Amino acid sequence: MKRTAGKASKWGEGVKITPLGPQLQRAFRYAAEKHDGQGRKSTAVPYLSHLMAVASLVLEAGGDEDMAIAALLHDVVEDCGGMARLREIRRLFGARVAKIVEDCTDSFVEPKPEWLVRKQSYLEAVKRADDETRLVSASDKLHNVRTILADFRNHGDAIWVRFNGKKEGTLWYYRALSDEYARTPNRITRELEIAVRELERLCGGEANSAGEVERLEHGQKRAGASQGTVPSQSSKLSRSASVPRPAASFRTKVGS
Repeated sequence: MKRTAGKASKWGEGVKITPLGPQLQRAFRYAAEKHDGQGRKSTAVPYLSHLMAVASLVLEAGGDEDMAIAALLHDVVEDCGGMARLREIRRLFGARVAKIVEDCTDSFVEPKPEWLVRKQSYLEAVKRADDETRLVSASDKLHNVRTILADFRNHGDAIWVRFNGKKEGTLWYYRALSDEYARTPNRITRELEIAVRELERLCGGEANSAGEVERLEHGQKRAGASQGTVPSQSSKLSRSASVPRPAASFRTKVGS
């Protein structure tokens, strides 16, 4: 901070407040309407609380109004209507918001593709995402991990039944994401690394060894076999995996 000789400077002096207008309020109402009745991972906590927290983190990290709007809407497409909803977001809130929301979405259809494919595809997409998308995405994951930490401290290993990837897959996923976000560090990515490290410590270490990864994949294959579908070799878990993001199978660009 620049100081003037003989005069103490004040914290925040000369700082310009990020302008927020009626579009953010409109986005809040839109998110509240679309996620009405939804809760957080088998809890009584309204899903809107997560969206509010992510938007808050984005603004605290220097994001602007469009990025905060995208944070509020980042799960609307995945959980509330797919591509039709994305086109609506583009019409109501603009192309920039729609792009961030699209790039933060890991499934555009119901039923969703199997968990391993979705998460590895998302990891690959994050590598190609712009800084705005990465900030919103990392803020989403930071709030997720902080929530998992709080729940784990209260309920222990019982929480993992809520997660499709169970304990091993969840720890693997957030460690892989944190490592990727760390390539372009900021206050959110640093806080995410701290949170992921603490989660790993409480849960007994990183869940990304070859043996643990193989067990997770084997569990997915058994589940798929029981339903008549078996994940392909391309869905194999690896911290360094390079799996193309599914395209025509379940993802269509806005406007098509």
